[in-house]
Amino acid sequence: MRVAVTGAGGRLGRALVTALADAPFTGLGGPIAWRRLDFDLDRRGDFVGLLQRDRPEAVIHAAAWTDVDGCARDPGLALSRNADATGELARACAAAGMDLVVVSTNEVFDGRRTDGRGYLPADEPAPINPYGASKLEGERQAAAAWESAAGGALGIVRTAWLYGPPGNDFPTKILAAADRARSAGETLRVVGDEYGTPTYAHDVADAIVDLLGSGDVSGVHHVVNTGTASRASWARELFQQAGMDVTIDEVPASTWPRASTPPAWGVLEPTPPPSGEPLRPWPEALADYLPTLIRQRSAAAR
Repeated sequence: MRVAVTGAGGRLGRALVTALADAPFTGLGGPIAWRRLDFDLDRRGDFVGLLQRDRPEAVIHAAAWTDVDGCARDPGLALSRNADATGELARACAAAGMDLVVVSTNEVFDGRRTDGRGYLPADEPAPINPYGASKLEGERQAAAAWESAAGGALGIVRTAWLYGPPGNDFPTKILAAADRARSAGETLRVVGDEYGTPTYAHDVADAIVDLLGSGDVSGVHHVVNTGTASRASWARELFQQAGMDVTIDEVPASTWPRASTPPAWGVLEPTPPPSGEPLRPWPEALADYLPTLIRQRSAAAR
């Protein structure tokens, strides 16, 4: 199977290229990695020609404008990049009979759930910020493209709190913040009233490859590591695994005003993967990432 990955230079895109290279169904050539030079969200007119040039049988659309505060400051651009570009790609894939997997987000939900349960794929989305709204509109445009598709299948994969190489993620930032707080003799303040599931990009990539390998990507899939955490409990687990003694002061998200309002309860209920085995608990996945974090921290200190 010839599989193309948009956003191949990003966090999830890199993990997907690695996972697909090891997949038995991609052949010796491996995946087709479309980075920004090939696939630019601001050049939607190039998509049909790109598909005709490389002729993939399936496309994983991981490219997105994920700067949630930037999306809040420019909602029109967010819709263009996250919704209209997705719709244009979906229509091109549907017309060519190709499978398409669109990567989406937990932020399509408002986070006001109070029963302690994760959101199911069948739950009604209701985004409360422009990033979530743009991603939901992308889902809807993709679904509309398949209403008259001659072939191929559409899958929506929602994930949450993604982290992993190349860094610049919550674990990297919170380690740096802890070092700054220690140097200043201060207590580290971390948000305690925002909940989700920390999810390792490599695990999501493996799950998407599993989905492609099953032969049917159709439907909405919630792909996250198992378990739930607040930002503060995520930080505590990280410090414990790293052997760091850090005192945390839990504060509300309102402590730091932002352009975007994230869902307070951003927990997704994982959907069963084709293999039947759910993704591992998030602390186990974090432990796999820890050596990389320690090396990055040491390099930054030097």
